[in-house]
Amino acid sequence: MRDTHEVTNQPPPLRPYNSYSADPALREAVAREGASWAQAALEECGALAGSVEAWEHAERAERNEPRLVTHDRYGHRIDRVECDPSWHWLLREAIERGMAGMPWREQRPGAHVARAALFFLWTQVSSGVMCPVSMTYAAVPALRVEPQLAERWVPLLTACDYERGALCGMAMTEKQGGSDVRANTTRALPVGDGSWELWGHKWFCSYPPCDIFLTLAHTERGLTCFLFESDDPGFRLVRLKDKLGTRSLPSAEVEYWGVRAQMVGAEGEGVKTIIRMVNHTRLDCMIGSAGGMRAGLVEALHHARHRRTFGRRLVDWPAMQNVLADLAIESEAATIATLRVARAYDEEDAPLRRFATAVMKYWICKRAPIHAAEALECLGGNGYVEESGMPRLYRDAPINSIWEGSGNVAALDVLRAMSKEPAGLEAFLEECERARGADQRLDRHLAGLRGHLARLARGELDAQWAARRTVEDLALAFQASLLVRHAPAAVADAFCAGRLSDERGRVLGVLPAGVDAAAIIERAYPT
Repeated sequence: MRDTHEVTNQPPPLRPYNSYSADPALREAVAREGASWAQAALEECGALAGSVEAWEHAERAERNEPRLVTHDRYGHRIDRVECDPSWHWLLREAIERGMAGMPWREQRPGAHVARAALFFLWTQVSSGVMCPVSMTYAAVPALRVEPQLAERWVPLLTACDYERGALCGMAMTEKQGGSDVRANTTRALPVGDGSWELWGHKWFCSYPPCDIFLTLAHTERGLTCFLFESDDPGFRLVRLKDKLGTRSLPSAEVEYWGVRAQMVGAEGEGVKTIIRMVNHTRLDCMIGSAGGMRAGLVEALHHARHRRTFGRRLVDWPAMQNVLADLAIESEAATIATLRVARAYDEEDAPLRRFATAVMKYWICKRAPIHAAEALECLGGNGYVEESGMPRLYRDAPINSIWEGSGNVAALDVLRAMSKEPAGLEAFLEECERARGADQRLDRHLAGLRGHLARLARGELDAQWAARRTVEDLALAFQASLLVRHAPAAVADAFCAGRLSDERGRVLGVLPAGVDAAAIIERAYPT
């Protein structure tokens, strides 16, 4: 019996590789934004994130989806979610490396940036486990409005100990309201001992095995934020969601049957309280999308450097160089913008932090699915099969644009911030203006942006109708400014040519002639 063929012209395995040391844009941003002290931890995390072991755990957790067990063998209600051991391996590594608690525990300059970089690396392994990591990280600012609750729970939430620490989830939306949380019908009734009972339902509750949850319910004074513990017998899991992506992550529909809860923040000010959490999870949406772009880019570059077509490597063909270079500049722009916003959290620069988070959450998360689709296409049919990992990347890409406010919600949030918090817009524009004079295309874009904003202010344009265009122009100005100031000339020039000039295209891979694609590709993933 003879073999029918010999396997040739296939790329060698990508892994193992160090996803931190192989990423110049990330390394430079970490140093520039104040987290050089975390280099050793990032190198170690990058080595694990790019290992065969981590890849195998991520694939196994994805294949063996979580299972809801509602009752034990005797008929007692237990509402337990069973996850594959690989899920727990992935989540343990994230927690014990400080991805949930580092900034709150260490309290040092650059801690949010260092934590963002760790999150960026690990989300390239599994975006599913990053949901409970993100919620736990984001819960701390909200809990701190209640000193007694914070004293009990913050040390557990920030502990680098998977067994003895705690995780916090969130349950906000309901069937009838979705993003309109004020349409919620869940009620909170006072018990008399300072605690409350919750009665109602939630349409999405991510990672029900969390130890505690923050949720919203109506009292006589309005929508209010509450904390409850997940072992309360009134916390019932109705079913797990059958989702497009992040399939390793259990997300549930839940009901509250007299769940005992503690109020967080002032009664009737639930949205004001929970927004402390939401701002931080929106930052993580940016990080997750930027990390996903990087993962897709590396897969595309690796494949193109080893696959041959018509006598040449894929990467040597100009058409493929255009696509790869465009993927690379999109990824680098997302990376450096994300870490710059993370620095605003370290510096407690509230105006820039609030506004930049809203703008860049919209834009980076919108670009991720487009980027994933193009990266997958670079692998052709090889990218369409599950073994490549690209379908998982593609399925996971839309989640960050949907979570914490989908496109229109995010864009309208920017409009509200422009009118109610004008200092944020000015801080944002000031950051963009730091590059004025360095590139004529950026200068023209900034002038046009100022004019557009002035017309909005005068009421000459329908602000809602133009909301997405407004946010897109703001985001491109921010990214271009950072690239012009900090990236190599080839990257900055290609970004301005492909995003700000009259020659800009409508899909990736249509950069105009004259960009240095070879230099961009080599920087993106050095050989």
